[in-house]
Amino acid sequence: MPTVQREIAFMIMEVARLLKTYADQRARQYGMTRAQWAVLFRLDRSEGLKQSELAELLDLQPITLTRLLDRLSDNGLIERRADPNDRRANRLFLTPAARPLLERLTVLGEDMMGTVLAGLDAKTSERMLRDLGLVKENLRAAINRSPTQQEAAAG
Repeated sequence: MPTVQREIAFMIMEVARLLKTYADQRARQYGMTRAQWAVLFRLDRSEGLKQSELAELLDLQPITLTRLLDRLSDNGLIERRADPNDRRANRLFLTPAARPLLERLTVLGEDMMGTVLAGLDAKTSERMLRDLGLVKENLRAAINRSPTQQEAAAG
């Protein structure tokens, strides 16, 4: 008999998978992928990141990120600038052409989430956000514990 905890794990994974699929479908109207959209949004929040930092934040392999960045650069949406402190590294910045696209993608994201959260009132959505934030922090703490600490916690 499945436990509620196990069902929550499966539900979270399934919702994440479906949300990714839906975001890819919707991003196509702007000639983008969900992954490209994620790169632009992350850079909007933290311009000047190194490629290695961005790869870590997005949980992408460096070669995968390089391909995404090449496409975004070819489309005039990002630029690589030499790092003044490390000549082997580049820093990533949005171009002025990216701003109007980001505005459209923000509207698209709000519309998407309106569809995804249909039937939930604001109070329920706020509670879900808090609860998922706690789940995220619990996961981060578990990942950062040493294997010995994890075994002790599992008891």
